[in-house]
Amino acid sequence: MAGGMAVDNITLDSAENPPNQSSCDVFVYQRAAVVLFPIFYSVVFIISACGNSLVLYVICQRKQKFNSTSIYLVNLALSDTLFTLALPGRITYYIRHFDWPFGDFLCRLTTLLFFANTYAGIGFMTCISLDRYLAMVHPHKLQCLRSVRVVRRVCCLVWVLVSLQTAPLLFRNMLHERQERRTCMEYFNFEGSHFTPYLLLLACAISFCCPLIIIMGCYSKINLKLRAAAKQNPVTGRSRRNHRANTIILLILLTFIICFSPYHLNVMQFMSRKIHHQPACEELRAFKTSLQITVSLMNFNCCLDPVIYFFAIKTYKKRVMSLFKDYLYTSGASSKMTAENSSSNT
Repeated sequence: MAGGMAVDNITLDSAENPPNQSSCDVFVYQRAAVVLFPIFYSVVFIISACGNSLVLYVICQRKQKFNSTSIYLVNLALSDTLFTLALPGRITYYIRHFDWPFGDFLCRLTTLLFFANTYAGIGFMTCISLDRYLAMVHPHKLQCLRSVRVVRRVCCLVWVLVSLQTAPLLFRNMLHERQERRTCMEYFNFEGSHFTPYLLLLACAISFCCPLIIIMGCYSKINLKLRAAAKQNPVTGRSRRNHRANTIILLILLTFIICFSPYHLNVMQFMSRKIHHQPACEELRAFKTSLQITVSLMNFNCCLDPVIYFFAIKTYKKRVMSLFKDYLYTSGASSKMTAENSSSNT
């Protein structure tokens, strides 16, 4: 789970860089980003704040005991909620044209929350996939792994690993003076020894490739199980419970691929090329720009996670549908009253 943070450790001032690289300025001021990023992160903030707050409220209001899936989902929602707290600062930063007004510590804390959310999300999505796999493929075996006690320990382990991997970001300078601006989290400058690309490739393999393989394996096994069940008993194979389990893990897989793949594949391809040749300044700038975009896609997982909750938690689904119906009813009543007032005035 250290793949993303390790990218923060390359620098262009490395002793191994040739003279023309040491003076390379990778900061790229993009006017489009000043408009697009505030809009993008505002949308992420609204959807994430509403969706994740609602799931925490719904699950905490449930009278029945927590099961394994609920515990994993609560931790995923908690991770997204903590990340959401950092978004207003990020939105302000882009509105101010890449100028961070909140000081060095809050810049470091924002960076920590960004990457902690990413790898906590990866960890808990993997856990949910394994939980669904155990429930569907081995309903009578290994159920001890789905006990509340074991699941809580697994969640604690995930948070400990994430904390260990992100805590060093609090001790790194993320704020830089550049072009009369104080830029925050813009310099993915990873100080490079000869082994840095290999370490980053290994980190990405552990933090991204392994979870992806596990999730795809769980999805494949569940599908095979459901197909076999449908052949033996068509009614059982088409049951709502089976369909819901299949939908949940498919959504997790799609979210994982859409949000996390671009960033990690981008880092892996750049590090693979860096092993064979020293990148030119233009390559470094292109890589830096691509990191801005792919990091934003990683953060988009906060918008897709509420979709997973919608299919995973019946109470959450009912609550969302109820709010939607209330909104339609209120809007319809308001429109009707406006129309009646207009007709009476004429």
